[in-house]
Amino acid sequence: MSYFNVRVYGLLINQNNEVLVSDEEEYGFRFSKFPGGGLELGEGLIDGLKREFLEECDAEIEVLSHFYTTDFYEKSSFNDSQVISVYYRVREKAPLKLAFKTKIYDFDSEGEILQAFRWVKIQDLVIDEITFKTDKTVAQLLKDQYSVKL
Repeated sequence: MSYFNVRVYGLLINQNNEVLVSDEEEYGFRFSKFPGGGLELGEGLIDGLKREFLEECDAEIEVLSHFYTTDFYEKSSFNDSQVISVYYRVREKAPLKLAFKTKIYDFDSEGEILQAFRWVKIQDLVIDEITFKTDKTVAQLLKDQYSVKL
């Protein structure tokens, strides 16, 4: 049985043109992505994104605008579902209280599920360091948009 897996992500960009990136490890599988995750049944995209930011970043956000929706086929890395991801530009309602890292996969703890956050200059985003196909597409779109502005 195949099914759709709807995911929602936030692009949080600071005044230094850096975007927030989440490095994670689940059961030995490491990946880097933008903050966000799966929509729960009965939940709208905006509510889901706000919940994800509260869960992952302990932060309340404001959604500014739609940025991108998956427009190609992507199979989940974790199961047989087809992933559809929606990305929004967001801003934090108060300064984030996270321990920001400078190196990829710089986790503070041990365990089955690990997470760390980094600010990465958009122009310095390395597409190959972003794990999933749709996130890579969004990282490239961000780089393209910000290279025009700079």
